[in-house]
Amino acid sequence: MQLVERTRPVAELAMARFDAIVVAGGQAPMFSFEQETALHAKFVEFYEAGKLACALCHGVAVLRYARLSSGAPLVAGKTVTGFANVEEDFADDAVRGMNLLPRDKHLMPWRIEDELRKLGANYVQAGLWRGFAVRDGNLITGQQNFSGAETANLVIEALGR
Repeated sequence: MQLVERTRPVAELAMARFDAIVVAGGQAPMFSFEQETALHAKFVEFYEAGKLACALCHGVAVLRYARLSSGAPLVAGKTVTGFANVEEDFADDAVRGMNLLPRDKHLMPWRIEDELRKLGANYVQAGLWRGFAVRDGNLITGQQNFSGAETANLVIEALGR
């Protein structure tokens, strides 16, 4: 509990003390990351400094908001992955099968695959629930919750350890 209580805000992270930033997922980022401007800025700070900027699963939502110091989307022209439309469809259908979601609604307010493509990213994925991660320079992204090992392996490889 002590570690949680002493956790500093992301804006206070001293980039010089770290080799990488890793943003994990869960469903909350789809609803909360838009207003997390300190996270957007810190992610870009790592990226522009040539350090590893990593995100996986719905944590890739940070890339919808991350803008380089030039104002351009960080993902423009980058090959990335993240929670895929086919996985969102699966989740929607599962909840609809329990009669908890109307046919005209989705669980998530937007879709990572669609939004990153709109921003100029080369979005790629490995299929439904397959572990998959991709590295484009110092940007590393993992498809979903089954992609932790693949994402970690790319981080380790990039750090040369």
